[in-house]
Amino acid sequence: MIKLRAICFDFGDTLADEATEEKDAVGVTQRADLIPGVAELIHTLKRRGYTLALVADGYPGTYHNVLTQHALYNCFDAFAISEEVGVSKPDARMFTHALDQLGVPPDAYGHTVMVGNHLERDIKGANALGMISVWLDWAPRRSKVPTDDSERPDFTIRTPLELLDVIAQIEQG
Repeated sequence: MIKLRAICFDFGDTLADEATEEKDAVGVTQRADLIPGVAELIHTLKRRGYTLALVADGYPGTYHNVLTQHALYNCFDAFAISEEVGVSKPDARMFTHALDQLGVPPDAYGHTVMVGNHLERDIKGANALGMISVWLDWAPRRSKVPTDDSERPDFTIRTPLELLDVIAQIEQG
């Protein structure tokens, strides 16, 4: 039986529907719709006591604006935003920045999950660190074919709420 130490999420087309983003002149998203089921998923995970992190490329204002709009910002325990970290995924520093904030040591990375929609960034980066990778195959905007084994997810889901079953499966061993 495994107890997960943290669940990390990408943002665009993982939590928020990129097709609905309304951006300002410099590219910061002011508002966006969530992917159906995301709010319920995040609230369920928090109620169950999971530690959550956002690991996302882009501007900090985007995440603050949209997560606040949907009353989800305070559900996250850590943030690794590329503009603040100084690198983009799949760079390991994006993931370790979040995990360090959560007090997760490298020998426990295998008890963490990364959920994302981008095989080359989210899945490859998580796999390189030994995290459990979950690919959300929801939007048509990204490649759906791994270029090599480094981009193969441990699990694939089509809707956010399917993550609850994946977590149960992981924790049951």
